[in-house]
Amino acid sequence: MSGFSQTSLNSNSAASQYLSLYPAPKFRLSGVKCGGVLSAPSGNFSSPNFPGLYPYDTDCTWLLVVAEGSSMLLTFHYFDLEYHNACDYDYVKIYNGVSEDKGNLLGKFCGTDLPPQFTSSWHVMAIIFHSDKHVASKGFSATYRKDICGGVLTGLSGVITSPNYPENYPNNAECHWTIRVASPSIVKLAFTDFQMENNEECSFDYVAVFDGSSTSSRHISRHCGSSKPPDVVSATSELLLVFKSDFNIGGRGFKAYFYSGECQGVYTAVKGNFSSPQHPDIYPNNINCHWTVELPRGFRIQMVFLDLDLEDRSSLTNGCDYDYVSLYDGGRANAPLLGRWCGKEVPPSITSRGNKLLLVLSTDRNVASKGFSVAYIGVVPMNVTCTRTDFHIQIAAPSIPRLQKQNIYLGNPGCAAQMAGMNYKIYARFDTCGMEPQKRNNTTVIVGILYIDFSMQGQQDIHEYEMQCEPKKKEASVYLLSGSHPSRPSRAANDMAEPQHHETESLEGRESVKGQDSSDIVFISICILAGTLMLVAVVGLVLL
Repeated sequence: MSGFSQTSLNSNSAASQYLSLYPAPKFRLSGVKCGGVLSAPSGNFSSPNFPGLYPYDTDCTWLLVVAEGSSMLLTFHYFDLEYHNACDYDYVKIYNGVSEDKGNLLGKFCGTDLPPQFTSSWHVMAIIFHSDKHVASKGFSATYRKDICGGVLTGLSGVITSPNYPENYPNNAECHWTIRVASPSIVKLAFTDFQMENNEECSFDYVAVFDGSSTSSRHISRHCGSSKPPDVVSATSELLLVFKSDFNIGGRGFKAYFYSGECQGVYTAVKGNFSSPQHPDIYPNNINCHWTVELPRGFRIQMVFLDLDLEDRSSLTNGCDYDYVSLYDGGRANAPLLGRWCGKEVPPSITSRGNKLLLVLSTDRNVASKGFSVAYIGVVPMNVTCTRTDFHIQIAAPSIPRLQKQNIYLGNPGCAAQMAGMNYKIYARFDTCGMEPQKRNNTTVIVGILYIDFSMQGQQDIHEYEMQCEPKKKEASVYLLSGSHPSRPSRAANDMAEPQHHETESLEGRESVKGQDSSDIVFISICILAGTLMLVAVVGLVLL
């Protein structure tokens, strides 16, 4: 079955449509017949002359093409190729789609170990066999089948749906999906739609999740009914999803996405960096990756793109229709969209309104580039006011629970915060703590630097905020300067070094931190009271 006929191609619309977009693969024949387009719902293929020795200096390409919207399972039953630690002599390459795109490569194999099973994420797979001019072995044999229920999923990301979704799933069905990634990576599973027969113990129709590759692994959860299950994160590099239906009463079923390895992350540190899979090398095609930054309540998050290189905009719509990153102002993709970018359009820094950000990378089935790299820093919630003579700074202690009062200081450690109830407070006169007057936009302002020291385990991490006060108006402003002390900048400090003029969030909500005090009102009230008392005293003396 290593060749193919024109008749078989014409009888399969999916293959015909595919070949109208992509030409049939070219083979180095040299008298050896191999490769071709396999368009049946299932089939098998093998290296030339299998189970005899394959010929030298041979290249073969098989395209497996099934109906649009289907997936397929590829299984190797025998494998014996010349071994090399980088598989540079004889090898088999497997692509999730067309072989011309490096980002589609699922793996490169040689030696005698069977490759793992592969489940495609769309309706085309490509398999390339290459042999050099020296040393031959028996080769390989493999089978494939489409529209599988269950399988082994090894990609960085993918989608899993119940049979026939979004139509009702069949009765008496049982499907097992094993998501397997390289250790020590973990797997995140997120359901986007869920509707199944309901009963109290979920014993009729259900979805069960196990932290491992079998039903004897740790049972994480079981779900039925119409409530969408919570996100699941494995503790190991494998996750098993089981779908089962009984003999009657069905439903729409479910749709779930999984993310693994470099294709997902949840960041809770006050500062960090992350990048697209394989950056700065080419990212994979046909992935959907999610990274979440989640900081304590009250924080906001400032994110800076250090590098962005994705597929360009569509020439037809001028939109980011192919590969793009999307940033959401919250922890889910239904949160407000802050922006969507593609090509090499590095956006300016972005600051969230709340304490969560979600960054999503979506790529299509062809053309890939370097990807992206970002850095983020948490903006500490604080309330800052000033008078004509001093600053008043207040930070809620629960928002930075692992810090001590000496970790927060204005100008120098001698001007450290004091604890007052549940707040850190600094009251400082303008002639102390290294503050000085400066001209800003033809206005004299008092400027000081607030340091918040997050350093731990020998890793320096000092965040700087510039405090400004316009004494005449008694208005205070705060600007995040950097994520590390300038005397010994870390890599992340360089990432965030350009001043970002975003005001921090007050303790009372998302109001400006500009504030005015009431000292003038108090002073005038005292003067009026004193004048009144003096007048009463004078009148009393006259009467006497």
